[in-house]
Amino acid sequence: MSASIIVRDIDPGDKSWLRREARQICISMEELVRRLIHEQRAKAELRPKPSEAFARHFGVDHGVDLPPLVRCG
Repeated sequence: MSASIIVRDIDPGDKSWLRREARQICISMEELVRRLIHEQRAKAELRPKPSEAFARHFGVDHGVDLPPLVRCG
């Protein structure tokens, strides 16, 4: 599956930085952006969710029961 995006009005300094970084590792700017997005997504998925952090500090082991998660909509 392939998806495309167009990013307009990129700061010229940012574009130059992307070009230099991509050139240094011998890849296209497009591939560099893919890698940067993938890296940031992977980091975000490793971060604990606020509910997990709350449970770790205030959960059953610490004397507080959390109510079941209720989703609206």
